Amino acid sequence: MKNCLILLLALCINAAAAQTTDNWTLKKDNDGVKIYTADYKNSKIKALKVECEFDATPAAVTAAVMDIKNSKQWIYSTETAYVVKRVSPSDIYYYTLIKMPLTVSNRDYVGHLVVHQDPKTKVVTINGSSVEGFVPRKKDAVRVLNSPAKWVLTPESTNRVEVVYTLHADPGGSIPAALVNMFATKAPSETFQKLKAELKKPMYKHAKLGYVKD
Repeated sequence: MKNCLILLLALCINAAAAQTTDNWTLKKDNDGVKIYTADYKNSKIKALKVECEFDATPAAVTAAVMDIKNSKQWIYSTETAYVVKRVSPSDIYYYTLIKMPLTVSNRDYVGHLVVHQDPKTKVVTINGSSVEGFVPRKKDAVRVLNSPAKWVLTPESTNRVEVVYTLHADPGGSIPAALVNMFATKAPSETFQKLKAELKKPMYKHAKLGYVKD
Protein backbone atom coordinates (compact mmCIF):
# COMPACT_ATOMS: atom_id res chain seq x y z
CA MET A 1 0.00 0.00 0.00
CA LYS A 2 2.86 2.35 0.84
CA ASN A 3 4.45 1.89 -2.59
CA CYS A 4 1.09 2.50 -4.24
CA LEU A 5 0.74 5.84 -2.52
CA ILE A 6 4.22 6.88 -3.52
CA LEU A 7 3.30 6.27 -7.16
CA LEU A 8 0.34 8.60 -7.18
CA LEU A 9 2.42 11.77 -7.09
CA ALA A 10 4.26 10.60 -10.22
CA LEU A 11 1.12 10.51 -12.33
CA CYS A 12 1.42 13.73 -14.24
CA ILE A 13 5.07 14.70 -14.06
CA ASN A 14 5.01 15.64 -17.77
CA ALA A 15 1.73 17.56 -17.68
CA ALA A 16 2.77 21.23 -17.07
CA ALA A 17 0.52 24.39 -14.97
CA ALA A 18 -0.23 24.35 -11.20
CA GLN A 19 -2.01 27.03 -9.20
CA THR A 20 0.60 29.19 -7.49
CA THR A 21 0.88 29.48 -3.71
CA ASP A 22 3.30 31.12 -1.28
CA ASN A 23 2.74 28.65 1.55
CA TRP A 24 5.34 26.08 0.55
CA THR A 25 6.93 23.82 3.17
CA LEU A 26 10.25 22.11 2.45
CA LYS A 27 9.82 18.33 2.84
CA LYS A 28 13.02 16.92 1.37
CA ASP A 29 16.40 18.05 0.02
CA ASN A 30 18.15 15.21 -1.80
CA ASP A 31 21.40 16.10 -3.57
CA GLY A 32 20.16 19.55 -4.56
CA VAL A 33 16.63 18.46 -5.46
CA LYS A 34 14.34 20.33 -3.06
CA ILE A 35 10.75 19.16 -2.68
CA TYR A 36 8.01 21.30 -1.17
CA THR A 37 4.31 20.78 -0.49
CA ALA A 38 1.50 23.27 0.12
CA ASP A 39 -2.25 23.35 0.63
CA TYR A 40 -4.21 23.62 -2.60
CA LYS A 41 -7.49 25.49 -2.95
CA ASN A 42 -10.59 23.29 -2.55
CA SER A 43 -8.55 20.08 -2.39
CA LYS A 44 -7.41 17.73 0.37
CA ILE A 45 -4.40 16.76 -1.75
CA LYS A 46 -1.42 19.04 -1.41
CA ALA A 47 0.34 20.81 -4.26
CA LEU A 48 3.94 19.83 -5.03
CA LYS A 49 6.94 21.97 -5.98
CA VAL A 50 10.39 20.79 -7.02
CA GLU A 51 13.38 23.14 -7.25
CA CYS A 52 16.80 22.16 -8.61
CA GLU A 53 19.60 23.20 -10.95
CA PHE A 54 21.05 21.16 -13.79
CA ASP A 55 24.23 21.41 -15.83
CA ALA A 56 22.18 21.83 -18.98
CA THR A 57 20.49 24.39 -21.20
CA PRO A 58 16.78 25.25 -21.26
CA ALA A 59 16.66 23.60 -24.69
CA ALA A 60 18.08 20.37 -23.27
CA VAL A 61 15.51 20.18 -20.48
CA THR A 62 12.70 21.10 -22.87
CA ALA A 63 13.80 18.41 -25.30
CA ALA A 64 13.69 15.79 -22.54
CA VAL A 65 10.25 16.87 -21.29
CA MET A 66 8.81 16.89 -24.82
CA ASP A 67 10.34 13.50 -25.68
CA ILE A 68 7.27 11.62 -24.51
CA LYS A 69 8.27 8.19 -25.79
CA ASN A 70 11.51 8.25 -23.79
CA SER A 71 9.86 9.53 -20.61
CA LYS A 72 9.52 5.93 -19.43
CA GLN A 73 13.26 6.02 -18.77
CA TRP A 74 13.01 8.65 -16.04
CA ILE A 75 9.43 9.29 -14.90
CA TYR A 76 8.55 7.16 -11.90
CA SER A 77 6.51 4.01 -12.73
CA THR A 78 5.52 5.06 -16.26
CA GLU A 79 4.58 1.96 -18.26
CA THR A 80 3.23 3.49 -21.49
CA ALA A 81 3.75 6.94 -23.01
CA TYR A 82 3.19 8.21 -26.55
CA VAL A 83 2.16 11.32 -28.51
CA VAL A 84 -1.43 11.23 -29.75
CA LYS A 85 -1.45 14.57 -31.59
CA ARG A 86 1.34 16.98 -32.54
CA VAL A 87 -0.09 20.44 -33.21
CA SER A 88 3.45 21.79 -33.59
CA PRO A 89 6.88 20.94 -32.16
CA SER A 90 6.01 23.07 -29.11
CA ASP A 91 2.36 21.97 -28.74
CA ILE A 92 1.51 18.30 -28.24
CA TYR A 93 -1.09 15.96 -26.77
CA TYR A 94 0.08 12.69 -25.27
CA TYR A 95 -1.09 9.61 -23.39
CA THR A 96 0.50 8.08 -20.28
CA LEU A 97 -0.28 4.93 -18.30
CA ILE A 98 1.04 4.57 -14.76
CA LYS A 99 1.50 1.01 -13.49
CA MET A 100 0.15 0.49 -9.98
CA PRO A 101 0.49 -2.44 -7.53
CA LEU A 102 -1.91 -5.37 -7.92
CA THR A 103 -4.32 -4.12 -5.26
CA VAL A 104 -4.86 -0.73 -6.94
CA SER A 105 -6.14 0.17 -10.40
CA ASN A 106 -3.66 1.65 -12.87
CA ARG A 107 -3.95 5.38 -13.57
CA ASP A 108 -3.82 7.00 -17.00
CA TYR A 109 -4.32 10.43 -18.52
CA VAL A 110 -4.17 12.44 -21.71
CA GLY A 111 -2.01 15.52 -21.29
CA HIS A 112 -1.49 18.71 -23.29
CA LEU A 113 1.92 20.41 -23.31
CA VAL A 114 2.62 23.90 -24.64
CA VAL A 115 6.07 25.53 -24.58
CA HIS A 116 6.66 29.29 -24.48
CA GLN A 117 9.93 31.23 -24.23
CA ASP A 118 10.24 34.87 -23.22
CA PRO A 119 12.35 36.44 -25.99
CA LYS A 120 14.02 38.89 -23.57
CA THR A 121 14.80 36.79 -20.51
CA LYS A 122 15.06 33.43 -22.37
CA VAL A 123 13.01 31.86 -19.57
CA VAL A 124 11.09 28.82 -20.84
CA THR A 125 7.67 27.92 -19.47
CA ILE A 126 6.03 24.57 -20.23
CA ASN A 127 2.33 24.57 -19.38
CA GLY A 128 -0.32 21.95 -19.69
CA SER A 129 -3.04 19.91 -18.07
CA SER A 130 -5.09 16.74 -18.42
CA VAL A 131 -7.70 16.79 -21.17
CA GLU A 132 -10.62 14.62 -22.22
CA GLY A 133 -10.73 12.75 -25.50
CA PHE A 134 -8.11 11.42 -27.93
CA VAL A 135 -7.79 8.06 -26.17
CA PRO A 136 -10.82 6.00 -25.05
CA ARG A 137 -11.01 5.19 -21.36
CA LYS A 138 -9.76 1.74 -20.36
CA LYS A 139 -11.66 -0.65 -18.11
CA ASP A 140 -8.57 -1.47 -16.06
CA ALA A 141 -7.36 2.11 -15.47
CA VAL A 142 -8.69 5.16 -13.63
CA ARG A 143 -8.54 8.24 -15.85
CA VAL A 144 -6.90 11.26 -14.16
CA LEU A 145 -8.81 14.41 -15.08
CA ASN A 146 -7.26 17.06 -12.86
CA SER A 147 -3.48 17.50 -13.00
CA PRO A 148 -2.39 21.13 -13.51
CA ALA A 149 1.40 21.54 -13.47
CA LYS A 150 4.12 23.85 -14.72
CA TRP A 151 7.83 23.85 -15.61
CA VAL A 152 9.81 27.11 -15.41
CA LEU A 153 13.35 26.89 -16.81
CA THR A 154 15.58 29.88 -16.04
CA PRO A 155 19.07 30.04 -17.60
CA GLU A 156 21.69 30.78 -14.92
CA SER A 157 24.75 30.71 -17.19
CA THR A 158 25.85 29.27 -20.52
CA ASN A 159 25.25 25.67 -19.44
CA ARG A 160 23.36 25.93 -16.16
CA VAL A 161 19.60 26.09 -15.71
CA GLU A 162 17.30 26.52 -12.71
CA VAL A 163 14.24 24.29 -12.82
CA VAL A 164 11.06 24.96 -10.86
CA TYR A 165 8.31 22.39 -11.32
CA THR A 166 4.87 22.68 -9.71
CA LEU A 167 2.09 20.11 -9.75
CA HIS A 168 -1.30 19.34 -8.28
CA ALA A 169 -2.41 15.84 -9.28
CA ASP A 170 -5.66 14.35 -8.04
CA PRO A 171 -5.30 10.59 -8.71
CA GLY A 172 -9.02 9.93 -8.35
CA GLY A 173 -10.50 6.87 -6.71
CA SER A 174 -11.03 6.33 -3.01
CA ILE A 175 -7.46 6.50 -1.70
CA PRO A 176 -7.27 8.80 1.37
CA ALA A 177 -5.67 12.14 0.55
CA ALA A 178 -3.76 12.16 3.85
CA LEU A 179 -1.90 8.99 2.85
CA VAL A 180 -1.14 10.29 -0.64
CA ASN A 181 0.34 13.47 0.86
CA MET A 182 2.34 11.47 3.43
CA PHE A 183 4.39 9.78 0.69
CA ALA A 184 4.59 12.73 -1.68
CA THR A 185 8.38 13.07 -1.81
CA LYS A 186 9.85 9.76 -3.00
CA ALA A 187 8.44 9.76 -6.55
CA PRO A 188 9.52 13.31 -7.51
CA SER A 189 12.92 12.87 -5.86
CA GLU A 190 13.72 9.75 -7.89
CA THR A 191 12.25 11.24 -11.06
CA PHE A 192 14.39 14.36 -10.98
CA GLN A 193 17.56 12.44 -10.13
CA LYS A 194 16.92 10.26 -13.19
CA LEU A 195 16.21 13.34 -15.32
CA LYS A 196 19.57 14.75 -14.24
CA ALA A 197 21.23 11.62 -15.64
CA GLU A 198 19.15 11.73 -18.84
CA LEU A 199 20.31 15.27 -19.58
CA LYS A 200 23.88 14.01 -19.93
CA LYS A 201 22.91 11.98 -23.00
CA PRO A 202 24.07 13.51 -26.33
CA MET A 203 20.52 13.71 -27.76
CA TYR A 204 19.59 16.15 -24.99
CA LYS A 205 22.96 17.68 -24.13
CA HIS A 206 23.38 18.92 -27.70
CA ALA A 207 19.67 19.49 -28.43
CA LYS A 208 18.78 22.34 -30.78
CA LEU A 209 15.15 23.43 -30.87
CA GLY A 210 13.66 25.95 -33.24
CA TYR A 211 11.30 27.24 -30.56
CA VAL A 212 13.83 27.53 -27.68
CA LYS A 213 16.90 29.74 -27.99
CA ASP A 214 19.78 29.35 -25.53
